[in-house]
Amino acid sequence: MLVLDENLPASQRQLLHSWRIHFRVIGVDIADAGTTDENVVPVLHRLPRPTFFTLDRDFYRPEWVHPAYALVWPDVRGREAAGCIRRFLRHPAFDIQAKRMGIVARVHAGGVVVWRRGQRTPALIRWPQA
Repeated sequence: MLVLDENLPASQRQLLHSWRIHFRVIGVDIADAGTTDENVVPVLHRLPRPTFFTLDRDFYRPEWVHPAYALVWPDVRGREAAGCIRRFLRHPAFDIQAKRMGIVARVHAGGVVVWRRGQRTPALIRWPQA
């Protein structure tokens, strides 16, 4: 299950929808609008293996790594979020739900910086060569 934070612009959600990427939105489909960061994590625990995308860098916390979900921060401007999310979901290291579980990730132009449980430093996973 893909879950988007309410801070992703509606235009970006519409773009993802046009690409047939199915998701739910915090404050619309799940939880209340304005749910605080600390209250989003318990919501994720109640969902079946969610991958949560947010433009809020506060979710990029290695201490929030948990095997039951993935936290992904697309480190881009809001108007670039949909493309960044789609690129992440197509990356061979993250293209299925099982590969995404248990990570806290920062997605940017150079690749994906990933924290996993028990790691002292994050790993950089580069984009595949085109």
